[in-house]
Amino acid sequence: MGSVGAAEVRGRVRALLAEWDPGRTEPGEFLRARFDAGLAWVHFPVGLGGLDAPRALQAVVTEELEAVAAPDNDPRRIGIGLGMAAPTILAHGTAEQKARFLRPLWTGEEVWCQLFSEPGAGSDLAGLRTRAVRDGDDWVVDGQKVWTSSAHNARWAILIARTDPDVPKHRGITYFVCDMTDPGVEVRPLRQITGEAEFNEVFLTGVRIPDTHRLGAVGDGWRVAQGTLMNERVAIGGGASVPRESGMIGTVAATWRDRPEVRTPELHDRLLRLWVESEVARLTAERVRQQLTAGTPGPEGSGLKLSLARLNQQLSGLEVEMLGEQGLRYGDWTMVRPESVDFYGRDAGYRYLRAKGNSIEGGTSEILRNIVAERVLGLPAEARNDKDAAWKDLPR
Repeated sequence: MGSVGAAEVRGRVRALLAEWDPGRTEPGEFLRARFDAGLAWVHFPVGLGGLDAPRALQAVVTEELEAVAAPDNDPRRIGIGLGMAAPTILAHGTAEQKARFLRPLWTGEEVWCQLFSEPGAGSDLAGLRTRAVRDGDDWVVDGQKVWTSSAHNARWAILIARTDPDVPKHRGITYFVCDMTDPGVEVRPLRQITGEAEFNEVFLTGVRIPDTHRLGAVGDGWRVAQGTLMNERVAIGGGASVPRESGMIGTVAATWRDRPEVRTPELHDRLLRLWVESEVARLTAERVRQQLTAGTPGPEGSGLKLSLARLNQQLSGLEVEMLGEQGLRYGDWTMVRPESVDFYGRDAGYRYLRAKGNSIEGGTSEILRNIVAERVLGLPAEARNDKDAAWKDLPR
């Protein structure tokens, strides 16, 4: 990192505001100017939306811009791009790829999705079957992906596919950027337990991806994907710094305060226990964010994501219980195709059902327990008989 300090960052923000009055500037134009000023993500390199500054100084930018109600890039809508695609492109992309993708990704002009999971390769992601075959300067991709958030709105996707079936499954995978508007890409909605179609399944039939859209070396896709997944779990569990009683615990605490008639000693005990656990999770997320200022995310994000999935499910259940008959009311979200997950703008019934997915998305809780056990606690790994055999020889 360079020697950029808080005073210089604050000065750059004020210079941006002086030239581009957010009250008179079209939001997209303002966001592009902010990116070019190095104030998108200050820890990124100069010329790529950053200043080579410490990550912690992003809070200075946020404080100054929020004070004047400057437009933001709607991070909930473009969370996959911000939390997963951008750090992967920065770490493994070519200079041309960084210059092409990062600016419109950050401004929200191009939405991204993630083509990783498959019907037969969810928890065992390395067992994926989608194939990419080299054809001159292109790769021809055939396969099916599933549980793809934002695919119906996405311009680009981060994609992993099998390029060598003759080696063990972790070593025959390559990482690509896929144009979601190309011929052969078909997006179909998936109806969830909530009734809406927030997720999708994606069919890839003869999709041609130029080799210039490959991230990392051929066959090194698993290593590249591990970085993506670590960033995803940090993004889910440890996003921006949040105040006490944020998220589900705030919603449930407000219900407790507003409905004294439902209070019982047993409910009070459960609420206090969950309040303490939520505060522990919040402070852990803050520690993970501080660790990020010194390097790349590690397995701690997996533990945090695991904890928050369990808390959301328990808290949403407690909220429904406290609301009684009112908690059984449920809006009609049938086949709604949202641009982002609106967890807190919906009713309690929606939150209760949607929270069930928290222990699946971003890595199942079972897999995350293995990661915490092996990589954080140092416990012996489970016995595996499929790590050294060629993927083509594995039973299916």
